[in-house]
Amino acid sequence: MDLSSILSFLGVAILLTLIPGPDNLFVLAQSISNGKKAGILTALGLSTGLIFHITAATLGITAIIYQSAIVFSIVKYAGAAYLLFLAYKSFREKDSQLDLNDENSISYKSLYRKAVISNLLNPKVSLFFLAFLPQFINYTNGNVTKQMLIYGILSLIQSLVIFILISIFAGKVRNYLKKNPTIAKKINLIQGSLFTLIGLKIAFTQK
Repeated sequence: MDLSSILSFLGVAILLTLIPGPDNLFVLAQSISNGKKAGILTALGLSTGLIFHITAATLGITAIIYQSAIVFSIVKYAGAAYLLFLAYKSFREKDSQLDLNDENSISYKSLYRKAVISNLLNPKVSLFFLAFLPQFINYTNGNVTKQMLIYGILSLIQSLVIFILISIFAGKVRNYLKKNPTIAKKINLIQGSLFTLIGLKIAFTQK
């Protein structure tokens, strides 16, 4: 591994993380609905999920899942169903105004757990580590496992930083919503729509 390879990897990884996808949309939805702190907890949950993906990719488990059409489909549709269920819960509350000033009633533990589950059931993350990360491995240098771990950790760090920045940005959007009660009443619809979008993106993920 050399500095040029690491910088190239980080550049592409950051670009892919910035592209709207299930994870950053999930952070956005939680941050707007429940506040910046909730968004950061969500980011930490997603990063925890990444640890499992990195470990699985390093051990070759991701390749096994990818090669099995049945297992891949189970993971994909379970993830989509979970996000659509969250969307359904949000739509059911569409007529109630979200109390944007009350963050004490939020279960951060629950948000963290939702983020971990969402990430683990997102096949796009597994595909990232299986199809993208190996392209930067220098097999002539040996110690492929060590290289996979290093790139995986770099990917986790840059993702966490970007997710936290998204949380901060969404927190400012939340402050705007506090001043617009009419829009605040529709926040559950916004959250539900984002969850639906995330679920559909996962459902139509291809190998």
